[in-house]
Amino acid sequence: MSTYAILPIKGFDEGKQRLSAALSSGPRRALAEAMFSDVLTALRRSRSISEILVVSSANNAQRIAAGHGAAVLEDDASGHSEAATLGVAHAIELGADRVLLVPGDCPLLDPVELDGLIAHPGPARCAVIVPDRHGTGTNALLLTPPGVIPPSFGPGSCNRHLELARAGDAAAEILELSSLALDVDTPEDLDALRAALAIRHGGAAHTRGMLNQMARSQIQ
Repeated sequence: MSTYAILPIKGFDEGKQRLSAALSSGPRRALAEAMFSDVLTALRRSRSISEILVVSSANNAQRIAAGHGAAVLEDDASGHSEAATLGVAHAIELGADRVLLVPGDCPLLDPVELDGLIAHPGPARCAVIVPDRHGTGTNALLLTPPGVIPPSFGPGSCNRHLELARAGDAAAEILELSSLALDVDTPEDLDALRAALAIRHGGAAHTRGMLNQMARSQIQ
């Protein structure tokens, strides 16, 4: 069964505005690029992902995606859910049996845990929802078949995806995964990421290196 990973990503220059209280524009952009690279690395190392599809109109995101062997779909959508919908439609055209929607700001993503998610048994029509650490947002969405429900990200999306599955006569399951729980949008998220990296060995190499570089710059 072919599984396509779909990763919608904004341009790095306009993204992560809620981190502005902690980081200026240059470090914010560099951190966003590093996290995106770590997510792509984890997807590439997964044994269960058939193809990686990045949906973006940003040249730098497209360049990084191509460097990781991902296909790129030009994004002319107005938001994250719309971009995800474009990616799902394209994956269906390419013959995907299911899709995994993931964000570009979960740098702790573990390919082994990802393989476990994709191998998780489910019925023929199913949506597996991976919530964020607050239990309200959605940090991954595994859809079988790809168009079983429309993606609807944003505040409250975990319950919204459950309701969409019920309305579409599909099974739905919430599955918590530690490496997908933390997405980085706020200074509090950034503090949580630093704390998580401090007690882990390896992983998130790009993000870890960028945060270390920022720390050294502040000391000097």
